[in-house]
Amino acid sequence: MIELLSAEIAEITGGRLTSTASADTPILGVDTDSRNCETGWLFVAKPGESSDGHHFIDAAIGQGAVLALAERETQSADGAVHPAIIVPDAIIAMGQIAAAIVERLKAANGLRVVGITGSAGKTTTKDLLAALLANLGPTIAPVGSYNGEVGVPLTVFRATAETKYLVMEMGATGIGHIRYLTDMVHPEVGVVLGVGSAHAGEFGGIENIAKAKGEMVEALPATGLAVLNHDDNLVAPMHTRTSAPVRPFGVQRTAGETGAGVWARDLDVDADGHPVFTLVAADSSTHQVTSGLIGRHHVANILAAAAVAEYLGLEPAKIAATLQGLGPSSRWRMERIERADGVSIINDAYNANPDSMRAALRTLAELGLPDAQGNARRTWAVLGEMLELGEDSRHEHDMLGRIAVRMNIKKLLVVGRGAKLAYNSAVLEGSWGDEAYYAEDTKAAARILNENLLPGDIVLFKSSNGSGLRHLGDQIAETTSGSSAAKEGSAQ
Repeated sequence: MIELLSAEIAEITGGRLTSTASADTPILGVDTDSRNCETGWLFVAKPGESSDGHHFIDAAIGQGAVLALAERETQSADGAVHPAIIVPDAIIAMGQIAAAIVERLKAANGLRVVGITGSAGKTTTKDLLAALLANLGPTIAPVGSYNGEVGVPLTVFRATAETKYLVMEMGATGIGHIRYLTDMVHPEVGVVLGVGSAHAGEFGGIENIAKAKGEMVEALPATGLAVLNHDDNLVAPMHTRTSAPVRPFGVQRTAGETGAGVWARDLDVDADGHPVFTLVAADSSTHQVTSGLIGRHHVANILAAAAVAEYLGLEPAKIAATLQGLGPSSRWRMERIERADGVSIINDAYNANPDSMRAALRTLAELGLPDAQGNARRTWAVLGEMLELGEDSRHEHDMLGRIAVRMNIKKLLVVGRGAKLAYNSAVLEGSWGDEAYYAEDTKAAARILNENLLPGDIVLFKSSNGSGLRHLGDQIAETTSGSSAAKEGSAQ
């Protein structure tokens, strides 16, 4: 973080220093978790759904924090007022500090900011782009999926005076959320990956999701760049919502497509599910790429990252070389682990919506196809609930079970009451006997898997984050004594 004095932060936020806070205290870092605070840091005492950060100010100070950003004055056990800046809303104040830092870094260092949004693929894309931009200079990107009103400022706080590129993942659960984030960091480049039915219940329909995601390109300056998924019928028309030039990307390039775009040609997947294709760069040069990611659906993420990196100055040949074999660096995104007994675990249970479920099942089905010798591996789909689908939830879970059967997934295990319709529909579709299982919870699911998995099986875990299947996937991956199992496609 660039160093700020406590008086500067008070001025930026319009806050009031408590009587025990010094105006010239240098602030070296910021966090909302008292356990992460270090010497010289500011602790943000944000209110939460289940806990109040004000109760952890003493703990943060014990970790080395020298100041709190708080909504009320608090006291230590001995009655002394905690050194703090008092603001009406700690979360909004975080955003104000982040905005000031970005503005200073742009003025002093020519910082370039990229915003990425979409219903799926944001984290994978920002990881790929961060790896590409590291070839050009110091780059900061979110840890994991920090993409909201708290995560975006926390990412900004990690930037230093040397940072040249800031890659921001931006999520939303309503109209106006992305606009709030873009107003904070003012991206030069905006990426929209896709519009799916994730959070449809909260948004009030897929049309509102498209409206919200389009806030990304509306925020771009005329001198910036909008990077849009040409293959998504709700994203491609967003070119009308921006004054910035547009760079499309996709697999389905049309004959009438004009202007510079980034495309995948001759797309296929290898025996391990890795996308293999010809990358056609915006300068029309072509480059062969075999990705370390699993699943052809990741090609959109790869192309988006390549499009941004080329615009920012990275040579296409270097882009292709960096992408070659590059796999996931964030957890639970098509993360493949090979057990010592020959069972393959694919853990993709960080989030889920109907589109990403179908993509993951398609990848699993391809991995179960017979090889050149006619040998096929048995496939398992361990599926949990897709959350926040609103009134579409019953229909989409019903379709999920039917799709698993139609894709010829050999074994289906549905976990949790919220997903049970997928089990019911699989049975109705013809998946009977030991082809389909239902478990009330992850404990029961673990028992079924431990009793039935055989060497050579491929097991996909897929659900929304709140359904907890990612932890079940970790547990099953560690079941055998083969702790030497290695993750495939780790980031390079």
